[in-house]
Amino acid sequence: MFNNLNTIASSANNLFSASDTAAAISEVNIMDLVVTLGLGVLMGIMISVLYIFTHRKSSYSSSYVLTILILPVIVSVVLVMINSMASALSLAGVFTLCRYRTVPGDPKDITYVFFAMAVGVICGINRSDYIWFLFLFYIVVAAVLLIVDITRFGQCKTSSMTLKITIPEDMNYVGLFDGILDHYTTSWKLRRIKTTNFGSLFELVYSLEMKNDTDQKQFIDEIRNLNGNLTVVLTLFRYDDKVYEQN
Repeated sequence: MFNNLNTIASSANNLFSASDTAAAISEVNIMDLVVTLGLGVLMGIMISVLYIFTHRKSSYSSSYVLTILILPVIVSVVLVMINSMASALSLAGVFTLCRYRTVPGDPKDITYVFFAMAVGVICGINRSDYIWFLFLFYIVVAAVLLIVDITRFGQCKTSSMTLKITIPEDMNYVGLFDGILDHYTTSWKLRRIKTTNFGSLFELVYSLEMKNDTDQKQFIDEIRNLNGNLTVVLTLFRYDDKVYEQN
């Protein structure tokens, strides 16, 4: 009997919850919803175009552009349909950011995720009341991002790189390349020495802080003059096999 009463009570609660949700949705102004959707799409396009422009000299993922494009629409609609501000922001934040915590990427890209979310929140809160503030917010943030990109603000004057030098087994490598490394880098360290080609060759692996204005071809040519014109490989840390520690 008690089980039947609990079942009836649960069904009644579900019925009331459904009716409350339907009533909340019915209170949404259709015009506000249409304006919110339109603004979300427009701002998503504008943010994605800004992202493409600021990443024109580097690679970017088309799926990331699509995410930025559609994110303001999703967040704004969630805010319109859910009356509770805290619930709406929590829901939008969970399904938006959970993936970006586990997938490695450029921290600058996550800035655009927050930018798109903020625009979506403004669209959902203000709807058609303060459209001018939405565009003002976009102009200010976009101007800052463009200035940073054009002026290269905060860009390091050096690049962390890996240098691999192959030498004959009978060559004394101690101090051999020190002068060249001191001239073309701000700091360097010998990380690993190993034999290759059945012990007939040695491979030296250095970590470098290479000056960005360095003529890399001249740098490699000077090393080749000392190592008998054997293989010299210069790569970025993040593209290396990382079999040695970097710090």
